[in-house]
Amino acid sequence: MHWGYSQSGLAGFAAGLIPDLGAVLFGMSTDWSSRPVEGRVNDLKALKLGMFGRAKQPLLRKRLLLVAASRRHKP
Repeated sequence: MHWGYSQSGLAGFAAGLIPDLGAVLFGMSTDWSSRPVEGRVNDLKALKLGMFGRAKQPLLRKRLLLVAASRRHKP
């Protein structure tokens, strides 16, 4: 099955993991996740795209904080 990756590219990726093997194993063995951070980054990117050329940093910051507050988990 061909997945669009060259063998040399995959081998290069794997070879690059070897020096960081300890970090890779640690990352795979913990429950920590960057999903909440990635969600905030996606919020910011969507807001920036929607407001492109129409708003400066203060308004963008205010809108981002409002979105973050509205998505905060409420107990």
